[in-house]
Amino acid sequence: MTSTLLSQPPAMGLQPPPNDVSAEPLAEQTVPATVPSTTLPRRPGPHAVPQARRTIRGLSRNDVMMLGGAAISSVSTTVLIFGRLTPLDGRFGMIVVGFLIFVATYGVLVSLTENKPAVVDRMITVFLGGAASIAIAALFSVVVYTLWRGRDALWRPNTYTKDLSETGPQDGLGKGGISHAMVGTLIIAGLSVLITVPLGVACAVYLNEKRTRAAGFVRTVVTAMTALPSIVAGLLIFATWIVILGFQRSGLAASIAVSIVMLPIIIRAADVVLRLVPGNMREAAAALGAPQWRTVWHVVLPTARSGLMTSVILGVARGVGETAPILLTAGFTASINVNPFKDPMVTLPLVAFKLVGSPLPAQKARGFAAAAVLMVLVLLLFMLARALGGRPVGQLSRRQSRRAIARSALDLQRVEARRNRPAPRQRPVDAAKPGGVT
Repeated sequence: MTSTLLSQPPAMGLQPPPNDVSAEPLAEQTVPATVPSTTLPRRPGPHAVPQARRTIRGLSRNDVMMLGGAAISSVSTTVLIFGRLTPLDGRFGMIVVGFLIFVATYGVLVSLTENKPAVVDRMITVFLGGAASIAIAALFSVVVYTLWRGRDALWRPNTYTKDLSETGPQDGLGKGGISHAMVGTLIIAGLSVLITVPLGVACAVYLNEKRTRAAGFVRTVVTAMTALPSIVAGLLIFATWIVILGFQRSGLAASIAVSIVMLPIIIRAADVVLRLVPGNMREAAAALGAPQWRTVWHVVLPTARSGLMTSVILGVARGVGETAPILLTAGFTASINVNPFKDPMVTLPLVAFKLVGSPLPAQKARGFAAAAVLMVLVLLLFMLARALGGRPVGQLSRRQSRRAIARSALDLQRVEARRNRPAPRQRPVDAAKPGGVT
C-alpha cells in the first residue's frame, strides 16, 4: 500500500505551477527594483550667503526721499485742485484732500521698489502716523491758542489772588482776578470725589465679583448713564434739591449734580480695570482660605490700584469741565465763597463761559486765563494720579525695597530666636492618675 501511494501522482490542486515564485526557497527571493527610496534634502554649505532681511525699523535715505516727493506732490496737487481746477474752498477740506493724496502718492512710489506686502505695510504706517500727527497738532493748537489769548492776564499776580467783586466791566487787567473760581472748582471737585469714589469703586467691585441678573441690570443702567447729558443731571438736582426740598443754591448741590455725571465714568473705567486682574490670584487667595471680602481688599484692589486711580481722574476731568449743572445748582457769583452749604459758588468753566462772551478785551483775556488755569489743573490731577497710582505690581521703589529688606531681617531674627529657644521640660507621666500627669 505504501508503494502504491508513493507511486501515485499528486493531486491536481496540490501540484505547484512550474513558474511559481513561492515554491522557490526564501533565500533566493529578491526585492523588486521599483521600491522608492528616501532622499534627504541637500543642506547649504557652510559658506552659503544668507538671504538679506528686510529692514522694518528706521528710515533710510530712499524712504526720506519718497516721503519728501510725496509731500511735495500732495501740496502741489491740492493747491491745483482748490485754486485752479475746482471752485472748492475751505482749510479743513484742503487738509483732508492733501493728506489722502499724500498717502496715495507715497504708495505709488513705494510700489516701484517693493512688493505688495511691503507697500501695504508702508501705507498703513504712514496713514496711522499722519492721523496721530493731525490729532496731536489739533490738541497742541487748542492749548497754544488758549495760552496766547490769555497771555495778558496770566502773568499778572492779581489774576490768582483777587476776585471780581470790586471790579467793573471797564476796569483793566490790573484789577480783579479769578481766585473765586479757582476756590469754587477745588471745593466742588473735592466734594464730588468724596461722593463718587467710594460708590464707584464699590459698584465696580460688585459688577466683577457677582454674576447675577441684578449685576447685569446694574451694568446696563451704568452704560446707559454714561451717555447722559449733563444738563439732565443739573435739572434733576435743581428740581429735587432746590425746588422740592427747599434748599438754596450752593456748592453742595453742584457737587451732587457733578457726581451724577462722574459716577458712570468711574464705574465703567474701574470695571474694565478690575477685569484685568488675573483670576488665578483670586483662586490662590480662596485656596488659602481667605473670604471674598479679604480677597478683594488685599488682592484685587492693590493689584488694580494704578488703573483705579486713572479711572477716578477720568471722572474728575469730566466733572471739572461741566458748566450747565453748576449754573443751575450753584448759580454765579463774583466773590469768594468757601462755604459749600449756602450761597452761590462759581467754577473755572463757568467763569470762562461768562467772560469769553463779553465784548470787552479785558474780560475776554480773563476768560481765556480761566480756561488756561483749568487745563493746568487737569494736568496736575493726572500727574497726581500717576504719583498715587505707583508702580505696577511687583516693582518696588527704593524706599519700599528698604522696608521689605528690614521686615525680612526682623522675620529672620524672630525665626532664629525661636529655633535657639530651649525645648520646654516635659512633666513625668503617672499612669495611676486619670489625667496621666503628675
